[in-house]
Amino acid sequence: MRILALDTTTQRGSVALVIDGQVTRCVASDGDQPPASRLPTELMAAMEQAGYGLDALDAFAVATGPGSFTGLRIGIATMQGLALALDRPLVGVSALDALAATVEDEAAGWDVAAWIDAWRGEVYAASYRAGTVVDVARVGPPGDILATLAGRRVLFVGNGVAAHGETIETASAVDGRVAADLTPLLAPTVARLAMRALNAGGRLRPHAVRPTYVRRPDAELACTARARG
Repeated sequence: MRILALDTTTQRGSVALVIDGQVTRCVASDGDQPPASRLPTELMAAMEQAGYGLDALDAFAVATGPGSFTGLRIGIATMQGLALALDRPLVGVSALDALAATVEDEAAGWDVAAWIDAWRGEVYAASYRAGTVVDVARVGPPGDILATLAGRRVLFVGNGVAAHGETIETASAVDGRVAADLTPLLAPTVARLAMRALNAGGRLRPHAVRPTYVRRPDAELACTARARG
């Protein structure tokens, strides 16, 4: 199965072509350019460099968030357009699920805390045990998230960990350590998780894929504030 995957949840996005579970091509996105400027050019370039055309693909996959609101919207819209044009399935994958899956081997016997920087002194977070969600995605200050992990042996991964490492180090109630690669490129794992979903019978239509925001977008918050004011 040939899957083209895209991650635009953070500035360090990525594109990957995965064939039968093996990464054929993985490219880090140009973080100095906004997604609107680099897509779909990056996707096309990855396919050309791998020696395949888009019509050779069996499916598309995209990270649905949480993360950058603008990045999510542009990334998902780009993959929806390609999937619709080629009549291929599109699988949406949680970026937190993908982060946790990147450290499955490293985390043997440990819970995994996947953290994505949510700015404003907060993180998007979820925790996992043996690949199963223990604490669903939420957003909040690192200290509040750490309180829910008290008494557990936890492996931390994600750019939220890099941004708030000192808070983790001083959390005496948590037996924690950080992943060898805190900020892995997610597109290859997004593709592999999408392949699992497809093999299990998942066949979502492209238009059904939606961003996972966790926190409400600023525009919605502003509208609510104006309405209450």
